Amino acid sequence: MKTFAKNTKIALLMGGPGSEREVSLVSGKAVAEALRRGGFTAVTEVEVRDTNPAIPEGTELVYNLIHGTFGEDGGLQALLEARGFPYTGAGPRASRNCFDKTAAKRLMIEAGVPTPACRLLDSASPDLAGVSVPCVVKPPCEGSSVGVHIVRDVEDLPSAVADAARYGECVMVEEFIEGLELTVGILDGRALPIIHIKPRVGFYDLSNKYPWMNMGGGTDYICPADIPDSVALRVQEAALAAFRAIEIEVYARVDVLLRVSDMQPFVLEVNTIPGMTGSSLLPRAAAAAGISYEELCMRIAALSFRIER
Repeated sequence: MKTFAKNTKIALLMGGPGSEREVSLVSGKAVAEALRRGGFTAVTEVEVRDTNPAIPEGTELVYNLIHGTFGEDGGLQALLEARGFPYTGAGPRASRNCFDKTAAKRLMIEAGVPTPACRLLDSASPDLAGVSVPCVVKPPCEGSSVGVHIVRDVEDLPSAVADAARYGECVMVEEFIEGLELTVGILDGRALPIIHIKPRVGFYDLSNKYPWMNMGGGTDYICPADIPDSVALRVQEAALAAFRAIEIEVYARVDVLLRVSDMQPFVLEVNTIPGMTGSSLLPRAAAAAGISYEELCMRIAALSFRIER
């Protein structure tokens, strides 16, 4: 049995064929530099462009930083298992179930995890009868808030559905929860300090998540979130319950809405390959828990290396 050590041969995969390619490249380069600063001497960066990545010969661990399509939907995980490569993060089933928000929601409901109610519309011929506003319209299988719309006026509903329909065969219409946008990082079964996400304009969409992409917007982050301890505990418990219900390995980031009227948390989704850029949320939460960026990257690798798949 091989031992995880500083000379372990790590292939760091980034990029990918999906809509989050540019963010993944930034995450990948940042993690590669962090691992090298941490003393890892055999880190190879692999820029992936399709669904048949060339893994260097002798690789002992694949560090997966491909966000969204292929990297986060179970496709890469299944491929790596078939080729016999250990890899970081969740396995194929958990990855598929998190990537498909409808599957994740079904599992959460079965486990009693609070989550907003929703319905699905056929992208080819969406039936808008009975859809009330305000609501949230989103593609079930995209990340970084791609194609997501908060619809407050019924006249805006058709265009929002049409935009979300570009990304798949169905569109999710979700109950709108008026509340605080929170996120909970989870590492090795432990909930990290909660982050309160406060977009300066609108909601936490692509422009507010990644202002360095010159898309405008911007966001303020409060960590730990300024909420009562008893409420924070409920939020963390809901996030952990979702993590367990979907049977995720190693780490994740769980997005939660905290309804202002009664301080009830609602889990929105679980990200199995959360961003690792300089402005990303998981590293912020880890830092608030006393875990440096370099240590976070190394822990993810070490925990994943020990998993028997």
